[in-house]
Amino acid sequence: MATSSKYPDPIGGGSFIIAYRAKEKTVLVVGGGAVAAGRVFNSLDSDMNVIVLSPKLNDELLYRYEKNQIVWIKDIFNEKHLDNVDMVLSTIDDPIESQRIVELCRERKIPVNAADINDLCDFWFMSIHRDGPLQIAVATNSKAPRLANRVRRHIASSLPVGVGTAIEKIGQLRYKIKSGDPGAENVGKRMTWMKQLCDYWPIEELSKINPDDINTLFESYIEQVDPKNVNISINRYFEKSLPEAEKKKDDDKLPLPESDKSKPFEDQETISIDKVSDDISNLSLNPSNDETSKISSNNSDQAYMTDVNCQSRKSSNIHKKGQMYLVGAGLGEPDLLTVRAYNLLQKADLVLADKLIPEAVLSLVTNAEIFIARKFPGVADMAQQELFTRGLEALNNGKLVVRLKQGDPFVYGRGGEEILFFESHGYKCEVIPGLSSAISGPGFNRIPLTHRGVADQVLIMSGNNRFGQLPDVPPYLTSRTLVFLMAVKKLDLIIEML
Repeated sequence: MATSSKYPDPIGGGSFIIAYRAKEKTVLVVGGGAVAAGRVFNSLDSDMNVIVLSPKLNDELLYRYEKNQIVWIKDIFNEKHLDNVDMVLSTIDDPIESQRIVELCRERKIPVNAADINDLCDFWFMSIHRDGPLQIAVATNSKAPRLANRVRRHIASSLPVGVGTAIEKIGQLRYKIKSGDPGAENVGKRMTWMKQLCDYWPIEELSKINPDDINTLFESYIEQVDPKNVNISINRYFEKSLPEAEKKKDDDKLPLPESDKSKPFEDQETISIDKVSDDISNLSLNPSNDETSKISSNNSDQAYMTDVNCQSRKSSNIHKKGQMYLVGAGLGEPDLLTVRAYNLLQKADLVLADKLIPEAVLSLVTNAEIFIARKFPGVADMAQQELFTRGLEALNNGKLVVRLKQGDPFVYGRGGEEILFFESHGYKCEVIPGLSSAISGPGFNRIPLTHRGVADQVLIMSGNNRFGQLPDVPPYLTSRTLVFLMAVKKLDLIIEML
């Protein structure tokens, strides 16, 4: 028997929202005022044939009539005006006449909308943001149209620059691929390849694709080259972002910024990401050692501060020109952040954020520059180096830097590597833990990780190792709870292993 967890129950009470192809459909707009003008504009924007029925028109509608954008019937409503129309929009201030129009439309099965009379409407208008082919519509089921406008503005302000152009370019590439490799048998191949491209390339760079890039991408599709390995605009993207000195270095090296070369530190050489990974064994997380950790309590907030003991540097070399914080953003809900994390987001000069940090959390940053990590498959190490460079430059200029990571920085967050890096350059890093989904996910679903007499152990594992392979899952133990993170794509295989 199917379970409700697999097949969710419908909530009901919503509108059936679709993108309706209205091109060359005929719409009758009854009325000639400001509301009618808005309805006319939306109809013309959808390539509809517009007839305006009204004894007189306002200035905007008169302009559109003179430009031959609309047909004007200088009359009051009569049933004969419903002949050969596909949709009716009543915008008059007479509710009784509007109701008569609606009833006549219903008899003819013509969809109708009557402005400000919700009960008479077959459909409602939504608050729309448009950027080329991109249309975003916000509906409140006619309950709060003014609030819908506010929500729409909020969504539009958070969109990446160039998203409409990016969609246009992707459409051109999609058409070329579909034309060059037609056939129903190739649908899956086309969809999979395009999904990879749309998921992994930055929107800003998709908007910069030129005709030559489209040809190169098409050839890559034909040869079935993974989109994330097609180095066209993606290289321009990262080369532009990194300092000139960075471009001349090996991909796995991070040079010390020019402003730091005069400082009396021991390790002026470049730092390898692989070396940082190897040095994880040098981490010392002993809460009892005052040199490596301490508890800080300040009235309304508490934070567990972890000072990583990097063996390659003596504590006397730690300087305090800038301040570095590694902060866990938890589950992405602002009210689930620690108070300490919230306060730091308010005070920061620079926030280096993971690309999946929700907008609701980023909106808490008041004065700081926000830099989003550009970690995409195939270029993750380069993006990590870019974060290191940005962070070091800000620290060397005396800034307060927050490295904002999802969940908890030390639960599959590479937090240890980042601490090692910054401390190897002389900056002590304070860690602000975040709520990890490994613990809270089961909790929100009322699943205790430990339960007396049932489970006395918890094992947290990743669904992928660093090479994208399945983890080494231990034999099943009835008294142990297994928690897998980042495992959705390989869930079936993991279940088989267990």
